[in-house]
Amino acid sequence: MNHTKRPLFYLMGASGAGKDSLIAYARQRLDGLSSTVFAHRYITRPPSAEGENHIYLSPAEFEQRWRVGCFAMHWDSHGYRYGIGIEIDCWLDLGLTVLVSGSRGHLPQARQRYPDLRAVLVKVSPERLGERLRRRGRESADEIAERMRRAGAFGESLREVPDLIILDNDGPLEEAGTCLLKLLRD
Repeated sequence: MNHTKRPLFYLMGASGAGKDSLIAYARQRLDGLSSTVFAHRYITRPPSAEGENHIYLSPAEFEQRWRVGCFAMHWDSHGYRYGIGIEIDCWLDLGLTVLVSGSRGHLPQARQRYPDLRAVLVKVSPERLGERLRRRGRESADEIAERMRRAGAFGESLREVPDLIILDNDGPLEEAGTCLLKLLRD
């Protein structure tokens, strides 16, 4: 079969920027009605009711899958391991648009493997980010301060990323969600 190659969208942003909310917004509105598929992440963090829709792997399971080549991308962050399965390569070969929730720090490696990926940064003001992190109640005040510091540093480093698409998620979810849907449909 000859399929037209569709883009890989690499959604990234600080923890608390609203990536999971935007993915849920787009997923609900597309709901199998488009050529877009959403990659789930394999994470060594147990799932929670309010967290992202990911597949939990024990550290040993993750290591095994990494060792045999089951991940197209993988990285470590905040004491956990994250992976995106090689199934995304099949989806891209089938002509589907693929959206992954990636790591800002892993973007150079992702670009190396997928040179045509479309990098999308979910941007949020420091005030809104701090508010969201405090509201979700998963981190201590010191951990929130470190996440805020890290978000600022990564924001600066991403200024040099060519063709970076920025989604401002300071306002209502529908605003940034509508922009994400437009990207996925174009």
